[in-house]
Amino acid sequence: MGSTLLEALNVRVEGSGQKVLVLAHGFGTDQSVWQRILSSFTPYYRVILYDLVCAGSVNPDYFDFRRYTTLDAYVDDLLAILDTLGVDRCAYVGHSVSAMIGILASIRRPELFTRLVLVGASPRFLNDEDYHGGFERGEIETVLCAMEANYEAWVRGYAPLVVGADVPDARSEGRAGPGQGTMLHNPDRQGLVGPGLCCHLFEGPFGRAQHHGGAAHRRPPAPSKRTDAFRRQAPASPLALARRLAHCSNRY
Repeated sequence: MGSTLLEALNVRVEGSGQKVLVLAHGFGTDQSVWQRILSSFTPYYRVILYDLVCAGSVNPDYFDFRRYTTLDAYVDDLLAILDTLGVDRCAYVGHSVSAMIGILASIRRPELFTRLVLVGASPRFLNDEDYHGGFERGEIETVLCAMEANYEAWVRGYAPLVVGADVPDARSEGRAGPGQGTMLHNPDRQGLVGPGLCCHLFEGPFGRAQHHGGAAHRRPPAPSKRTDAFRRQAPASPLALARRLAHCSNRY
């Protein structure tokens, strides 16, 4: 299973450092999101990159809709990758949904992670009575309907929002796979993480994002109210707000 999983999820190990760093991408992208910053880490770390099974770069035959109903299966994949590669300690950078995958993995195997860096994380994607940093179910349904009705038009509108409309190279490089709708509906956990383990990086307000084709959602994927939830759950962890940073600015 281990070697098959490494091949299925396009696992790569780059760099010559002694310490291990995992870079995990978020919604609608794949590991190529890290390509422009990868060279900054490879002299100092062995960098592990992989694609989530729901990424468009992964053969959809590997996606099991029943298994990947919750993020637990994504945690299983991450831990299986680390075990197969013989990793016993690592730092982890998780963007968007992979931030929560990393948190859940660290709760299950705390000895495995020296540091979590959470970029644009959301403790929940759906609002409830006690949490209002996510989306209403109707908003998510609207996005999914737009994706189903005209996927290319949705990508053309969504890409500038998450990459940043100010970026000249912002292109419609949508790589969403079969499980992205399931991921959006997953309300997810609010689990405690050890003090000082996490560093949270949140994007600030978007710039002049334009709306193309009437199919994009104007709200950022990870609204700013989430910061309060993270402060309550991990008050000892440092938190930074990066002004005018789009949700996928790690691509640029």
